[in-house]
Amino acid sequence: MTEAAPSGSAFWRFSVGFYRKGGVAEACIRLQDEKKVDVNLLLFLLWQAALGRVLSEHEVEELERQIAPWRNATVIPLRTVRRALKPAPGLVSAPAAELFRTRIKAVELEAERLQQEAMDELARSFPHGRKVSSIADAARASLASYAMICRTSFPEPEIATLLAALGSPELKLEE
Repeated sequence: MTEAAPSGSAFWRFSVGFYRKGGVAEACIRLQDEKKVDVNLLLFLLWQAALGRVLSEHEVEELERQIAPWRNATVIPLRTVRRALKPAPGLVSAPAAELFRTRIKAVELEAERLQQEAMDELARSFPHGRKVSSIADAARASLASYAMICRTSFPEPEIATLLAALGSPELKLEE
């Protein structure tokens, strides 16, 4: 996500800025790899929390149901290919393989951006979440709902990293 220009939907711009904050990328990748979290859904829940909204388990489950087909058909296969190319598996030169890997990474990022743009539209098209006054409480509650959907728990160090970044005063928010 760090290579994207900050254009697109409010959600995409939030995600790009938030992902660049210290420790956020690493926490997201760990949750993705170890807990099978969809980072785009995770970021969506954090964006909504930053706007003072908490999503219920049912709402998170509905979002997951709607975004899973795209993620499973595009984002995950592209990520799998990109990761398989590091290190280069042979046959072609390492520089050529790295250039190919970089192109796949750009396509993967575009697939994630398209997913986020669609999620932003979903957020506008249906009433979601309930308003709360505490961003941290909203984030914790929505992440707990997501963990229930994933049938797991999210490690506290990753949650603490995400909450610290979410509370950052320079975080720009827009709906």
